Amino acid sequence: MSEEVAETLKIDIDGWEGPLDVLLALARTQKVDLRQISILQLVEQYLGFVNEARELRLELAADYLVMAAWLAYLKSALLLPRNPEETPSPEDLALRLQLRLERLNAMREAGARLMARDRTGRDNFFRGAPEGLRVLRKARYEAEIYDLIAAYGRISARTRPVMHVVQQRDVMTLEAAIARVSSLIGTRIEWSTLQSFLPEDASGAYAKSALASSFVAALELAKQGRVELKQKSAFAPLYLKATA
Repeated sequence: MSEEVAETLKIDIDGWEGPLDVLLALARTQKVDLRQISILQLVEQYLGFVNEARELRLELAADYLVMAAWLAYLKSALLLPRNPEETPSPEDLALRLQLRLERLNAMREAGARLMARDRTGRDNFFRGAPEGLRVLRKARYEAEIYDLIAAYGRISARTRPVMHVVQQRDVMTLEAAIARVSSLIGTRIEWSTLQSFLPEDASGAYAKSALASSFVAALELAKQGRVELKQKSAFAPLYLKATA
């Protein structure tokens, strides 16, 4: 009797992880697709397994007993007339159980395929890494006197400070323009254009400088109250006249 009990425990219980694994093993005994298993027959098989296991091991885990109670409830719900207001229906519960068994079966098969693959160090071995050759490099430079002078010239050109020399131009200063306009405005009684105060021989860049300086000089004299300014429209000629 003791030998039979030990053999039964070794074959039926060792290696299982829970009641769902027991259900999967019992469902496989029907030798049909998991989607076509008989839930009622599966419930009968599980309840029979729990009863036998309780006779052998009184300390059977509580989750096995909970699964047995739930399966007994599912069996009674499938056999008795259905209450339309009860949700979920027994058929839905049976379908969910089938789906969980299919998922567990797929996981176990994937795990078995993964564990059956070749392992490094057991089936496959890495190739030994070669030590290689030690390479010693020595730099050797060859240059002529022309190369040295050219390299020095390039470095000197990059590091030499840059000096900007502004070319001296002939311009009319503001002081000279104020003095010229002040001297000429006193000799004129009527309104005169600003261009009439420029030197007659002014040309090119000097003429532009004289015009700009004379314009600033006219504004400064008007600010001092020594001349009056008028202009008919935008960009029209600017007229000057000494104040009375």
